[in-house]
Amino acid sequence: MENLVNQQQLATYYKGKKVFVTGHTGFKGSWLMAWLYQLGATVKGYALAPEYDECLFNFLEPLNIGETIIADIRNKEKMQYEILSFQPDYIFHLAAQPLVRRSYKMPAETFEVNAVGTANLLEIVNLLEKKCTIVIITTDKVYENKEQDILYNETDALGGYDPYSASKACTEIVVSSFRNSFFNVEKTGQHKKAIASVRAGNVIGGGDYSDDRIIPDIVKALKQHKPIEVRNPNSVRPWQHVLEPLGGYLLLGGLLNEDPLKYSGAYNFGPNPTDHLTVKELVQLSIDTWGNGEWKDTSDKNQPHEATLLKLDISKAKKILNWQPKLNATAAIEWTINWYKTTNDIPAFTFQQINDYMNL
Repeated sequence: MENLVNQQQLATYYKGKKVFVTGHTGFKGSWLMAWLYQLGATVKGYALAPEYDECLFNFLEPLNIGETIIADIRNKEKMQYEILSFQPDYIFHLAAQPLVRRSYKMPAETFEVNAVGTANLLEIVNLLEKKCTIVIITTDKVYENKEQDILYNETDALGGYDPYSASKACTEIVVSSFRNSFFNVEKTGQHKKAIASVRAGNVIGGGDYSDDRIIPDIVKALKQHKPIEVRNPNSVRPWQHVLEPLGGYLLLGGLLNEDPLKYSGAYNFGPNPTDHLTVKELVQLSIDTWGNGEWKDTSDKNQPHEATLLKLDISKAKKILNWQPKLNATAAIEWTINWYKTTNDIPAFTFQQINDYMNL
């Protein structure tokens, strides 16, 4: 069967549709806004203001690719007004406190934003009287990580050592509860809602300037001609370019809208099982693509706990959605570093990478 993450297929789902995106000022959210704009959707974003002046959202903002509402997902009244007045056909929920190390500094707020914020959204969705398809973005870290060389699938136990991971596992439980209590797939004809949750691995790509993330740390050091400080060089991660999971989300959203009974549930999106790299391999490939640089090990036994080994089983997405990763880890790193190297029109380069990806 044909891989469906292409311009023609996705446009049949989203062209002329209203799409509400939470967290659209963030790294993944900005890429999703750009992609939906290219597909001809009418997009409304709801998120906090971007944390950094230099970010993909600010590069794209002058193009007016969608409406922007700056607000907190914990403000249920505000979000309710924005959703009900917009009457979306689709909702992609990305708004979150997304950083592991930050979750140690603000654990209660992390749970509040990630779990309660999602409950706020779904409670509002229950007030929508029209058909609506909802994709909730969580993380690969929702699984009870045994730190073993195994692939986690969608039926494995949820868990979470750190507050971020645990809060996202709680988010999955919230989604499951609302699906069972209010949006049961057997009664879709009555409530007209379809819900799926998606779990992606370590996503990289241009436009990410967040603290405590490996690619921004690499790029910052390279631009300043300083050694790259690497905390966990031997940790293994399912690295993937941001367009990989986003393509999966968009594909799932379209299919879910057509057949909620078949496609509702949870899905992993990640690289192929043989395509996992260590942090130090990622760093060295980044240096090679940049053209120069060096790195040093700054591991500290007293640093907050972060998982050292985590791999995803993506066979469900392959079988049910006919989704396949298009870029291996090496290509993902090259695409990412080349984005940061560009001195030309950054929005144009971003749209070109989306087009190039859909044409693979």
